[in-house]
Amino acid sequence: MSAAHPLSAPLDDGLRALGLELSPDARVLMLRYVDELVRWNGAYNLTAIRDPREMLVRHLLDSLAVLPALRARTLQAGTRLLDVGSGAGLPGLLFAIAEPALVVTVLDSNGKKARFLRHAQRSLGLANVEVAEARVERWPHPAAYDRIVSRAFSALADFFALTRHLLAPGGQWIAMKGKLDDAELAAVPGSVQIRETLRLQVPGLDEARHVVIAESTT
Repeated sequence: MSAAHPLSAPLDDGLRALGLELSPDARVLMLRYVDELVRWNGAYNLTAIRDPREMLVRHLLDSLAVLPALRARTLQAGTRLLDVGSGAGLPGLLFAIAEPALVVTVLDSNGKKARFLRHAQRSLGLANVEVAEARVERWPHPAAYDRIVSRAFSALADFFALTRHLLAPGGQWIAMKGKLDDAELAAVPGSVQIRETLRLQVPGLDEARHVVIAESTT
């Protein structure tokens, strides 16, 4: 990977801090993703964050911090993953780059964000990515998903309820959260079992980050 890109070294430092190994091709695509996000953000207002270095920390490394937990849960070739409320493709596009064997759907109902997702899928050559422009509760996709991921999409109970029809038998929900709220956890219905909650440490970010891993009991 060329060292000319100003975010090349910070990206590598962040990956080392997370204990993540990515291929050289994946690291190149990560940097190209940031470039596309910066370029489109001026016109489409995809994120309030404007500084590329801050994007690296608050978007890329924040999303990738959950990848070790995802990898620990037996990702296999053809594992189907749905990113709900993907926005600018976070974390779905990054997971698709890091794990090319995944089959990833990035879903968002916002037209501008969906246009960016389609552009990023094409420009980065992500053959393992499908873009869906829809509200998840009205999206009767014919194939269920092994993993359904959200990043600050909604309250946990709403996330589980809105996506239950898309979760494959034996599949898992993976909800990325900031602080964990006791009332939010208590509102999770009995038909959902929280298997694990993990505290994440994002390099360069002194804020609470957690991932909640859950399964359906029905």
